[in-house]
Amino acid sequence: MSTFALALVLVAALCHAVWNLAAKRVRTDGYAFVWSYDLGSVLLWAPLAIISLVQSGIGFSPALLLAPLVSGVLHIAYQLALQTGYARADLGVVYPVARGVGPVLSMVVAILVLGERPGWAAALGALVVVGGIVVVATGRSAAGRHGLRAGVAWGAATGLAIAAYTLWDSYSVATLELPPVLYFVTSCLWQVVLMTPTLLRRHRASLPPVLRLHWREIVLVAVLSPLAYILVLEAMRTAPVSLVAPARESSIVVGSLLAWWLFKEPDPLRRMLGAAIVLAGIVLIAV
Repeated sequence: MSTFALALVLVAALCHAVWNLAAKRVRTDGYAFVWSYDLGSVLLWAPLAIISLVQSGIGFSPALLLAPLVSGVLHIAYQLALQTGYARADLGVVYPVARGVGPVLSMVVAILVLGERPGWAAALGALVVVGGIVVVATGRSAAGRHGLRAGVAWGAATGLAIAAYTLWDSYSVATLELPPVLYFVTSCLWQVVLMTPTLLRRHRASLPPVLRLHWREIVLVAVLSPLAYILVLEAMRTAPVSLVAPARESSIVVGSLLAWWLFKEPDPLRRMLGAAIVLAGIVLIAV
């Protein structure tokens, strides 16, 4: 992985950790919250998407419409699983499990199916990153044993969705050569379209309170979530997904420590040890 690609992934990891902290603060209807920040993402990033479309000169095509549709479905599953997990368990449990399961599955599929062959140092670094995530994820939970089980279950479900959309989006930007900004905004637009019928049928009453109480979190996620993932998509254009996927999990370092600091979640020393292990893995990936 080049230094530039690694820098993109690390900045993305920081943005990702911060927007997850904002999502954890939401205690009202998770569905309405997800719909709101998806709509916000479309509105905020649409001008850049239009510029990207004009500069690329690719025009409208079936791939430009259908590939983001698949991504949108996978992202809806990811977002709803994540928000449900945050409503039922500690961020310090859900986040590391989700970010750990995702790259493990991504690497397995990328190597076995896509034929990618990372170097031995990078492969070892990926394993070290995953090991550090395991250390962080196996500590105590402020929500008790039931909360720990719920956190692991929803974190694993989130990780499965992460692996699915990571592999599909890598194929879309690397093989189909779709511009990352345009691709992501189109995916967000599909998410809004697909979620709107259920929002109007079951969550309409929840929308005004969500907008009134959590507009700051909505704006923060609408800005940082697309930024984080667009940076990852850019990195995927020049680096293999089997390296990008685990490197972006450095967000677990920031996320876990901030969860302890802001939400007073337990096991700070264990999480600092896990963070150190993750950083060691990132160094190996960079080498």
